[in-house]
Amino acid sequence: MVEKVVFINRSSKVVKGGRRFKFSALVVVGDKKGKVGIALGKAAEVADAIKRGGELARSKMVSVSLKDVTIPHEVYSCYGGAKILLRPASPGTGIIAGKTVRSVLESAGIKDILTKSLGSKNAANVVKATLNGLLSLRTREQIYTSRGLEIKKISTPKAPEAIAA
Repeated sequence: MVEKVVFINRSSKVVKGGRRFKFSALVVVGDKKGKVGIALGKAAEVADAIKRGGELARSKMVSVSLKDVTIPHEVYSCYGGAKILLRPASPGTGIIAGKTVRSVLESAGIKDILTKSLGSKNAANVVKATLNGLLSLRTREQIYTSRGLEIKKISTPKAPEAIAA
């Protein structure tokens, strides 16, 4: 199980004696086999916020459709002002992404992908847009079964045997 802290935010409240600080941590958790979860943990201390975010993210884990170590098809996803474009890549390409998107993709177990983040740079919205994009992916098998079709296996023709002389 991989746990990554994407963003830590500090908020303050002014009281008679000074300022009171609270922290929120955006945490991504994944098993690198197609399951990933995100959560926002809040607490008075940074360590407690990260711990709480990790526990929440583990309970919110969802499965993602993968094709080997990339994604089955291109997808464009939005959440708030954040827009994300995810494209499958050939083996050996690696993860071409910013740090926010990369944390979600690595946690899901994706190794080859091309991405572009458009619009807002708000970490929470970028992470949620990436997760929405990954959840909207469907493999060929899933599409065929939803339409009630059978996948036809194409048999490869065998080479003719050498002619004995």
